[in-house]
Amino acid sequence: MAPADLLSLDDAALKALIRARMSPVPRGDPIADWRFGALAPDRRERLRAFFPADPVPAAVLVPLVERESGLSVLLTRRAGHLAHHAGQISFPGGRLEAGDADIVGAALRETEEEIGLTRASVEVVGFLPDHLVISGYRVTPVVGFVRPGFDLHPDHAEVAEVFEMPVRFLFDERNHVRRVREWAGEAVELTDLPYESHLIWGATAGMLMTFRQVLQGGGL
Repeated sequence: MAPADLLSLDDAALKALIRARMSPVPRGDPIADWRFGALAPDRRERLRAFFPADPVPAAVLVPLVERESGLSVLLTRRAGHLAHHAGQISFPGGRLEAGDADIVGAALRETEEEIGLTRASVEVVGFLPDHLVISGYRVTPVVGFVRPGFDLHPDHAEVAEVFEMPVRFLFDERNHVRRVREWAGEAVELTDLPYESHLIWGATAGMLMTFRQVLQGGGL
């Protein structure tokens, strides 16, 4: 499916496609943002060395809000004083804790703690492939539809702002900004998503691009 085909889908068809394409169980074989493009096996191994060998399990919720104007994805801007990823755009989430029953439980607990979105408002529909992040985590994105009418109560110790971006903004390639980043001599092309006053980049942009590619039917 081409990007233009995604843009042409009405909400009902898009929601049906999301339900059909999300993995019903968490997936193994974590990927990283540098997976896009044709990578030779030796270069993939060199790049893999930048990521943790024994990452900490974590989960995020990819909340798709069912607005009358169309699906939107709910995002947060992290507080500026945090030790990791301060000020960056992210999904609500965090590391698994002893009391979490599973990945879904961790994502929903962290979401409720960070922004006050209750699990009763979320219908989990599946999972994206795990993402490795340089800060030491293996992150499982949990995708869910969110019914309107919810109240948010952000924890300002962790979250500076909560906002929504139309899902179709992600589908339009004109909104993608390619940039090259170097790690120890390795040049890697990544995708940024500038939306209004926000710059979505790094792991969050990688997960959104993965979401788009999964909907297109692309291999991972």
